[in-house]
Amino acid sequence: MTTEAGTLLLDTAARLFAQHATPAILAAAERGEFPDAAWDAVAAAGLPLALVAEEAGGFGLPMAEALALLQVAGAHALPLPLAEAMLAHWLLAGAGLTAPTGVVTLTADPALVLRREGAGWRLHGVAAAVPWARTAAAIAVLASHDGQSFVALPSTGFTVTPGENMAREPRDRVAFDAALPASAVAPAPAGIAALPLHAAGAVARSLLIAGAMDTITAMTVQYAQERVQFGRPIGRFQAIQHNLAILAGQSAAAAAAASLGAEAMAAGLRVPAMAAAKIRAGEAAGIAAGIAHQVHGAMGFTYEHRLHFFTKRLWAWRDEDGGEAEWSLLLGRHVAGRGADRLWAEITAL
Repeated sequence: MTTEAGTLLLDTAARLFAQHATPAILAAAERGEFPDAAWDAVAAAGLPLALVAEEAGGFGLPMAEALALLQVAGAHALPLPLAEAMLAHWLLAGAGLTAPTGVVTLTADPALVLRREGAGWRLHGVAAAVPWARTAAAIAVLASHDGQSFVALPSTGFTVTPGENMAREPRDRVAFDAALPASAVAPAPAGIAALPLHAAGAVARSLLIAGAMDTITAMTVQYAQERVQFGRPIGRFQAIQHNLAILAGQSAAAAAAASLGAEAMAAGLRVPAMAAAKIRAGEAAGIAAGIAHQVHGAMGFTYEHRLHFFTKRLWAWRDEDGGEAEWSLLLGRHVAGRGADRLWAEITAL
């Protein structure tokens, strides 16, 4: 059950996102224009700190409630690194590091090497597809040293090569060769390593997917009620009604999966349940995007129609932070490793 503070936060976020995620702003973001005014408004509202404890400057909300912000962001196709900033601030706060003012993103690319260098550290290597690295004031990096996970916060010592995902959101290649003072590196919070953080990213994507699917479903139902063919709205044809029912069912399934993932993350980073959430949300995303474009017909494929802002994000987010194949393999190995006698217990534990 959502607390009063959580409800207020989500309502505030919905109004803010509606103002700063218009089709014109989304189109400008696709052209490479970072929406500074939108970021300033989101930052002023404190949303990037939503996962941070109150004493550290956050809202102090239960984690699952704070994560629900991402479902609202997905429902508006928000062209900002809110998910990355929330996870980065959560990671940094847990390690006792303070992020600078501005956009903060994160990476846990296994290609990165962290080693001691005198009284400080050196971070070296190349990270692929770092979200919004080109706009970041700093990048929170999770890396290992001697089998222990550390969080590093380089603000210089890296070069960025621009890239993008299918939705034309920035996904940049970052080459690190950063000398870091001891104060910029700290042990990772308890329980945080590469896999749990990867799973946290998967939960974030699941929530974004669920939000985008809410909007796609509403948009498609409305179009089916308004588009007239053979003298009546196409939504009255049985075949269209059947597809709309499937779309609504997939949207509900994605929302339930995302909620499961958020609860599993809040309950101590239970990776199998977090993996299951991304698997189901990703599957739903593919089905939903296909049906939405089928119902919209040729109109839905035009750039002028806003449907593509959402379906492109579904296709991109489905693959990011692990697709269904990756997480299904991990989940299958987990269940198989528990043995046949534990199968039902493992299923119900999700």
